[in-house]
Amino acid sequence: MRRARVFVHGEAAAALEEQAPGAYRLTYLTGYVGPAVSLALPVREAPYAFSEFPAFFDGLLPEGPQLEGLLRVRRIDRADRFSQLIAVGQDVVGAVTVEAVEDGVA
Repeated sequence: MRRARVFVHGEAAAALEEQAPGAYRLTYLTGYVGPAVSLALPVREAPYAFSEFPAFFDGLLPEGPQLEGLLRVRRIDRADRFSQLIAVGQDVVGAVTVEAVEDGVA
């Protein structure tokens, strides 16, 4: 299972997990009281489950020539949206940033 930490305005807000190919979960961190990651994903205790890559995070990914360059330079499969997000997660538009979480680190 791959994991990423989601930050809002530089504050750790949630964990994004790829549980299996095509199965994702976003869970807000216990005690987080800041702004939501997205208006469509308000802060709550229960995790959000997705049967495809979450639309909000898909919207953060590059397109066109930027995507082609990312795929080529980082050798990322076009269908691997999670890896694409990790690759660009520190440099996306807006208040949200994303970084990989190493195995064993919450």
